[in-house]
Amino acid sequence: MASAETNLKKVSLELGGKSALIVCKDADLDEAATAAHVGLFLNMGQCCVASSRIFVHEDIAEAFTAKVVDLAKTLRQGASEGHEKGVIDLSLPTAVAVCDLGPQVDKIQFDNILGYIEVGKAEGATCVLSGSRVGTKGYFVAPTIFTGVTDTMTIAKEEIFGPVMQVLTFKDNNEAIQRANSSVFGLAAGICSRDIGNALAMAKELEAGSTWINCYDNFDMACPFGGYKESGWGRDKGEYALENYTEVKCVMIPIAIK
Repeated sequence: MASAETNLKKVSLELGGKSALIVCKDADLDEAATAAHVGLFLNMGQCCVASSRIFVHEDIAEAFTAKVVDLAKTLRQGASEGHEKGVIDLSLPTAVAVCDLGPQVDKIQFDNILGYIEVGKAEGATCVLSGSRVGTKGYFVAPTIFTGVTDTMTIAKEEIFGPVMQVLTFKDNNEAIQRANSSVFGLAAGICSRDIGNALAMAKELEAGSTWINCYDNFDMACPFGGYKESGWGRDKGEYALENYTEVKCVMIPIAIK
């Protein structure tokens, strides 16, 4: 709207996401759990590409869940030096030199995340870790993990933008791809598999602008970044980003043949 009102300025949009990480039956569980952990809890879950839909093969779901729960329990939560007064929760080990999870960005987002957690519980998902705020002051949300999540649940469809992981199960890879692509978003995705050929074939089918294999949240300035579908259009980084700042011109000259 603002672009149209000001001389139709050219825009490049990177919008929301509800990114899927597919953990295949043959995945290295430690590697997959680490990818899921980083993909979801980085920056308190406030990442546009957060891997908040974790599709895990049903045969390894129990073992995988145990690993991500154990990893989440290791997160140190507090306020690092430099946080403004009023955001720091005095009931936490504050002013620590290092913490893994700080506060959410503001009260609006804090309340929004807690609201999604309650909706998840009400719709029948199983909260296997936390699901509450931390302390009594500040905007700290404890790392939260849901299992028993289905595609129709609100927490599986809408971007939470917080430290809330959803674990869903699948029976075969084709099913996982179809369900991963069922979202209106298409910003990022991930695949964990020991079979690189299979992983590359799956990556080709995923409707996502960035797809990581056996890792997550790896970035490089040479790699274009942007989304499919309602995750926006245009690309940042790499040579494709230059298209946002250039125009194509055609010049024609008639050539007389004598």
